[in-house]
Amino acid sequence: MPERLIVGICTYRRPELAQTLESLRDMLPCGAEVSVAVADNDNEPSAMTLVTGIAEGFPLPISYLHAPAGNISIARNALLDHARAQGARFFVYLDDDQTVRPDTLRELMQARADSKAGAVLGVVLGTYGADAPRWMLASRPHDTHPVLASDGSCRAGYTGNNLVDLADPAWRDLRFDLARGRSGGEDTDWFSRYLAAGGRIAPAPRAIVDERVPGDRTSLRWLLRRRYRMGQTHAETSTHGRGSPARLKLAALAAAKCAACLTMAVASVTSARRNPQLMRAGLHAGVVARILGAGPVELYGPAASKKRQA
Repeated sequence: MPERLIVGICTYRRPELAQTLESLRDMLPCGAEVSVAVADNDNEPSAMTLVTGIAEGFPLPISYLHAPAGNISIARNALLDHARAQGARFFVYLDDDQTVRPDTLRELMQARADSKAGAVLGVVLGTYGADAPRWMLASRPHDTHPVLASDGSCRAGYTGNNLVDLADPAWRDLRFDLARGRSGGEDTDWFSRYLAAGGRIAPAPRAIVDERVPGDRTSLRWLLRRRYRMGQTHAETSTHGRGSPARLKLAALAAAKCAACLTMAVASVTSARRNPQLMRAGLHAGVVARILGAGPVELYGPAASKKRQA
């Protein structure tokens, strides 16, 4: 009898969820018994009608979970609890603005079978609208690819096109940190603790999902804030349990890298070269700021939504 696989989707007031679910309709067989679960992170069960409507006549079972409110870690933990309660061995996270390709699950499962790793990471490709700036189309800052270590494994992890094997003992009792549920970085932290427990993450380069990039995320300002937050998360995970000398050493290195990136940005003639360097500088600035005690920025949740609308 095939193992169970649950595709988990966190959602928060996004009508694009319908496209995400519909993209799962024509999935190729992947060797597992597949079902879908949606965790609605809104105060009110605003996605219930959409999800239950699509579930009628859908070729895969779809479950709706109400997991309020405005903190993505709550929704992620609800999906994990659901998968474990259902006896699923494999669990895949998707975002509610992503669409899968017909072979995505098959490629994730194949990468896991080939590597025997407890987690695998696919590729996320941003889909831009017609008004996206030219420099962004050239540098594609919204694409996400696994970052590899020297042995070919992944150095870190992310949700949104990943598969985890819940039978791996390194996953036992790992949950998402509620304190990171609005700042972001909860997925990086979750995978970091998995690696620290002896887990291994393998790449799945042929497993691809497409992610729609909304207009409010095509601004350089938003991207700089995002990279800054990523730097803060890197500082936290890299220095956890380490003393002041190690923390100050990382801060000094990040400060030097930030200065170098800013120098290259100033020397760049076009935005296609300048803006990626500015984003790298923002990441290193986030490392320095967090080590020196700066609080995390909030990219998600109700407060962040109000800032984008202001």
